[in-house]
Amino acid sequence: MSDAAYGPAMNRVDTQPEAVPEPDATATSSAPPATRRARAIRTAGLWLAPVMIGLLALLFFFYYRGLQADGNSTVISALDWGDKLLPQTIRIVYIAFWSTVIVILVAVPLGIVLTRPAVRRISPFVLAVANSGQALPAYGLLVIFLGIMGQGRFTVIVALSLYALLPVLRNTMVGLDGVDRSVIEAGRGMGMTKMQALTRIELPLAVPIVIAGVRTALTLNIGMATLAFLIGGGGLGITIQTGLKLNQDPILIVGAWLVALVALSFDWLGAVAERVLKPRGL
Repeated sequence: MSDAAYGPAMNRVDTQPEAVPEPDATATSSAPPATRRARAIRTAGLWLAPVMIGLLALLFFFYYRGLQADGNSTVISALDWGDKLLPQTIRIVYIAFWSTVIVILVAVPLGIVLTRPAVRRISPFVLAVANSGQALPAYGLLVIFLGIMGQGRFTVIVALSLYALLPVLRNTMVGLDGVDRSVIEAGRGMGMTKMQALTRIELPLAVPIVIAGVRTALTLNIGMATLAFLIGGGGLGITIQTGLKLNQDPILIVGAWLVALVALSFDWLGAVAERVLKPRGL
């Protein structure tokens, strides 16, 4: 074809440049559709969880007010909010929080050390020791520490720390071992030291699995903290035990309901921490 055939078209291209299409959500995201859907579901669940917790708290409020209106003196005395329920709830939160903090301070550094080549050979032995905490019944573990350390909330915190050590330790090791070796080698090839590769590559990529272990430990600690009253640790187990002794289901329900609200709230906070600490793109 002659140049004349191209002339008009070339002139139109020069005088009217092609319009740039406006970006949309599918064009700007490089993630596969399945990955984007999974992220959207996780985000929706992260925001729906506090709504559900709020609804459960509101239902608890109406249920509690209804019990107060019934005029049963036994129930009213056992469920006094200022003198009994509130201090017991604060105590169970205190025990669960500090026992989980101790677990994190012990299990995460220990998991990092056990994944290093120099000490990897002793990791099965350490995991066996950590597993002994969950191999024992919760009540038996509390009794053992009662005999060693005496009564009190500090004894409960130490016992819970041993009881919940395994999930965080195991998840830390699994998360670090699951990091692609080629990514670490690429970082080392760029001049990173071993410590820099650990803090900038391995730990950030292992965060979701580590946080999952922490959330498991939180749930275990809150559930076991209801037994703290057996060795002088207080907590909502007192209310639950009172309901069992008096054969009063409303007292039992209120104590268990508050424990569930505390556990759900802590689990949601763990999900928020996982979302904040997780590297972008995962």
